[in-house]
Amino acid sequence: MPEDPEIDTDKLSETIHEKLEHQGGAFLRTIALTTTLLAAVAAISSLQAGATANEALVLKTEATRLQAEASDQWAFYQAKGIKSAVAQASEATWQAVGRPVPAELEANVIRYGKEQEEIKKVAEEKERERDAKSSEADTLLRRHHVFANAVALFQVSIALGALAALTRVRAVWYGSLGLGVIGVGLFGWQFLVK
Repeated sequence: MPEDPEIDTDKLSETIHEKLEHQGGAFLRTIALTTTLLAAVAAISSLQAGATANEALVLKTEATRLQAEASDQWAFYQAKGIKSAVAQASEATWQAVGRPVPAELEANVIRYGKEQEEIKKVAEEKERERDAKSSEADTLLRRHHVFANAVALFQVSIALGALAALTRVRAVWYGSLGLGVIGVGLFGWQFLVK
């Protein structure tokens, strides 16, 4: 789910170029150049925001699947515990009436206990895998938010650039550049902190 820029950069670029044709000037050309560069980085940041969100969703889905598998294992674990309890109750019945406990019952109690331990190991491993996938997804979602914030800064920066081109106010253009630099910083930072 890419973060589509809300500002129509094609129309904006066209408007700036029209102004250049009518009035010309180095200042307007510089604004056009910086605005175009910011729009390009905004597009890349938007793609990165979408990619990280999609990857996080896949990992969260995997975590959910692993949770379901772990839950199944824990249900199986409980079923073996119930079978063991039934076998132990049967043993107690045999002992209460003074008869020897059939070897099959004693073997079943031991077998169910061993099976429970194996099932427990599988369930715990599924839970560890689930936690790892969920943690990785959370990290990607945090990165997504930073990319999305960078896109928002680029959009505001581009809008200020257009305003600077229309009004020819250098302070507005400096504001545009400032926000653009912050956006580039956020964008670049995400590649350094992976």
